[in-house]
Amino acid sequence: MSALPGFDALAVLALLVFLAGFIDSMAGGGGLITLPAYIHFGLRPELLLGTNKLSSSMGTLVAAFRFLKDCSFGKSFLVTLVVLAAAGSALGARVITLVPPEAVKYLLILALPPVAVFLAARHNFGLSDSSSSLGEKRLLARAGVIVFFISFYDGMLGPGTGAFLAVAFTRFCRYDLLSATALSKLINLTSNLAALAAFLVLGKVNIGLGLAMGCAGMAGNYFGSRLALKKGVWVIRPALLLVSGSLLAKIVWDMVRQGIG
Repeated sequence: MSALPGFDALAVLALLVFLAGFIDSMAGGGGLITLPAYIHFGLRPELLLGTNKLSSSMGTLVAAFRFLKDCSFGKSFLVTLVVLAAAGSALGARVITLVPPEAVKYLLILALPPVAVFLAARHNFGLSDSSSSLGEKRLLARAGVIVFFISFYDGMLGPGTGAFLAVAFTRFCRYDLLSATALSKLINLTSNLAALAAFLVLGKVNIGLGLAMGCAGMAGNYFGSRLALKKGVWVIRPALLLVSGSLLAKIVWDMVRQGIG
């Protein structure tokens, strides 16, 4: 089944999922590591996305709990965003059956460089929280639009969702990066659970492997979120830059490779 023998394969896979959870808890983008890792392990393609959603949902649950415990958001505000995230993700999952994924990749190539340049140029980006200056209604309106459309993208394709959410919440809702990352974890968790439910119904999940790797992902998310809460923007911002750059490089490389092939 796997490219590596027995226990060694599981140990290497668990280490990679742990690393993915560590990075994902701070900036998203864990799928850049876990999906290739599952493929190398030899997981059947039809079980790939569902199994990854199971393990990543377990890890994101830990990060969301730790971040939100240290950040204060109104319950009605969070409930509204959760509903919008679920709706956006479900709609995106439906639309992806009608739209070629390659079209979304071209949009990502246009969107990612400005995000990376913006993060690199704005040295004071995300240092302070001035979200209260918007007022409750404007803040909810802006956050709701961000959540719906990025969750829609997550349902369609997914890579980089956490990074896009964190940057958008910071830029347009005026949160500091720590609060923006906390909110992005909850939204990402909602989107992941909605997709996981669909995969479970379709029988497209290796439940045993997903649960085992989910434990490794939970450990990675625990230590990653702990570091982020301790160091704040000084560790989250470089992580966002790394994820944005890596995602762009992977998309370009995949397109070049397909073109050569």
